[in-house]
Formats: sequence, C-alpha cells, structure tokens
Amino acid sequence: MSDLSGKTLFITGASRGIGHAIGVRAARDGANIVIAAKTVEPHPRLPGTIFTAARDMEEAGGRALAVQTDIRDEGQIATAMHQAAETFGGIDILVNNASAISLTDTPSTPMKRFDLMHQINARGTFAATQAALAFLKQADNPHVLTLASPLNLNPRWFEHHTAYTMAKYGMSMCVLGHAAEFQQYGIAVNGLWPRTVIATAALRLIPGVDVETARKPEIMADAAHVILTSDAKTCTGNFFIDDEVLTKAGVSDLAQYAVNPDKSLTTDIFLDD
Repeated sequence: MSDLSGKTLFITGASRGIGHAIGVRAARDGANIVIAAKTVEPHPRLPGTIFTAARDMEEAGGRALAVQTDIRDEGQIATAMHQAAETFGGIDILVNNASAISLTDTPSTPMKRFDLMHQINARGTFAATQAALAFLKQADNPHVLTLASPLNLNPRWFEHHTAYTMAKYGMSMCVLGHAAEFQQYGIAVNGLWPRTVIATAALRLIPGVDVETARKPEIMADAAHVILTSDAKTCTGNFFIDDEVLTKAGVSDLAQYAVNPDKSLTTDIFLDD
C-alpha cells in the first residue's frame, strides 16, 4: 500500500502534538481522521482542541470527525468507535497516542497522579484496543500503532520516575501481548518511539528541557506513515524507532526534522546510548 487514501484512523489524543502530526500526514493522503481527545475549550498553556485539529486535518486534504473522549472511560471510547464506524464505514487503524507524563520520583508523585498516568497510558491503550478489535477484524490491512518504547529494564529508566515508567511500559506490554494475540486475525500491532525528544507543546512545560535539541513531530508522523502503509500480515510485533524506520525507507535527510540543525540532539528516555 502506497498511501492511506480512504482509510479511517482513530487517533487518541490527536488534538495536538505527535497524534496531531500523524493525523495531518494521513490526511494529506485523503484519509479519514477521528480525533478522540478531551480538549474542547482552549487550554491556557497547551494550544489545540479537537475542533481545531479537525480543521487542520480537513485543510490537509482529509475528512475529520472530532469526538470528545476521555480515554479513561471505556463507555466514551465505545461510543466514539461506533460513531467513527457509522460516519466513515469502519475503522482501519488505531493509533494509541494519548499519554500522561510526570517525571517525578516516588515521594514527589501523588497517588492521584500515579492513577492518572496508569488510567491514560496502560488502561487507556488496552481499552481503546479492545474496543477497536471488532472493527479492525473487518478492515483491509488493519493496524494498531502505539506510541510506546522498547521494554528496557535498565534500572536507570526507573530510579528517577518509577511511576511514569511503569505506566508507559504498560503501553509497551500491550504491544507485546496484542501483537501475538491478534496475529491470527491479520491485525498488525507495533510500537513507535522517537530517537530524540520531540518538540511538542507539552515538552515545553517540562523544566530544564531545551527544545532546540529536539526534533519536530513530523519525524514521528512520517515514520508512522511508513509503518501504517506496510503489510499488516508481515509487519507486526515490532518496537520501531522513528529515524531507523525512515532511514530504511530511503530518507537520507534527517536534518530536516531538527528544530535547530546546529544543535546536538537529546536522546529520548528509555533508549540506552
């Protein structure tokens, strides 16, 4: 498959950031994008709502459906899935993008924040995948793509933010388990993770992060496009790294993705040097 024309992508948390970029890239092919996220009113510090995202997808050349969805609520997920299928005739691709982050040590992590990260990251990914399964079984070349890293058990990735690592690795374990479980249906399940930090609005809120040492979200969007246009029956169970995907696909100019090509890039967490 060369493009995503006519395909329907259900993307969680697509009102901004990487999920938004993946949606715009697919929309350029003429895909249908379902923006399943919470934000309907502008956030004081984070730009973008489900409605501005839908406008962006349509301006890029696709069709869009904005559905206010709290990924922690399986009832809302199910409603959004059925609305998507009724609007576009089915669901071909699920992108588990929604995620919560708190890079705090154990004493500095309130249990409310612990619960939020696990509800959105691990539980949300599981619930969305569960709800999408019936639709994906009916699709031609169905994919589940989760923004999750390889499972790296080096203690350095736990000691400073155990709660976040546990929640994020819950998403990775969904990739591992669901790839094996759904192979019988021809559904591809893969993880995608950035080599470097990605310059999203949320990143700018994290103290001490130099956005100029990051790459733009478009590198993740282009890598996702390569994965989602691959053969679902043979491309499953992988934990892809964005620049490796693009290099293998023949992209030689990775400097185009740098926020500042003159700055050294900062490697993302969960990837050893």
